[in-house]
Amino acid sequence: MSRPDSATDVFEAHRPRLARLAYRMLGSLAEAEDVVQEAWLRWSRVDPAEIREPAAWLTRTTTRLALDLLKSARARRETYVGSWLPEPLITGPEADAETFADDLTLSLMTAMERLSPLERAAFLLHDVFEVGFDEVAATAEEGERIARAFFDASRSGDLAALGALLAEGATLRADGGGKVIAFHNPIHGARKLLRLFAGLNRKYGAEAYEMIRPMWIDGLPGYVSLERGRVLQTTALAIEDGRIVDIFITRNPDKLARVAALLDLSGREAAN
Repeated sequence: MSRPDSATDVFEAHRPRLARLAYRMLGSLAEAEDVVQEAWLRWSRVDPAEIREPAAWLTRTTTRLALDLLKSARARRETYVGSWLPEPLITGPEADAETFADDLTLSLMTAMERLSPLERAAFLLHDVFEVGFDEVAATAEEGERIARAFFDASRSGDLAALGALLAEGATLRADGGGKVIAFHNPIHGARKLLRLFAGLNRKYGAEAYEMIRPMWIDGLPGYVSLERGRVLQTTALAIEDGRIVDIFITRNPDKLARVAALLDLSGREAAN
């Protein structure tokens, strides 16, 4: 016997939140969709009369499914080439405060990699999905200005402008997944980063870099760009007190397929 439409409506009302929860735990949109689909299958087999609080049941089920998948995902990451970053979840610069209401920033998601799967689940359920992060949107204008200034300065090799944007302890992490050239280890410190960008500018020149569009990436200001017309990447910036403290660059084409499709760049994300 099929479930009543109201049960389907209940699940669909919770689907966006469940998808965000699964993504925040796994860092993969595809895996998050698989988890939510499995949660739906389990929801479709239960008696609605036995479920007093559908939201709590669906959250627990999604969390348990994500925990099971996270164990194998962590094992895969142990053999990952270079730095691992979550698959970028992008929104346009026009996104409003509601878009970021319960979202987690990329810098915090990366920090959560140090937590055990159970610690991560507890943190998400208690501290994030019950508390809005409206302050992310409150600083949207400043973040977008700094992201544009960072792209312009790094592209042109303007070290004075870059130095004014970077915090002394700024760190860059790049995820190429062994598929494209990327820095295997994090690069720490403004001085090292200035030397890095100066070297890249000497090697490739300003014309090698093209900004496709400013974007918000997992709650952080940033942009989608192309290097030499063929390497697609996202750059997200964590900003504190008007200075960039973390730079997250995702270049792994496996993680950028959705970005390429969204921006109609499917023919331009080739590897190096």
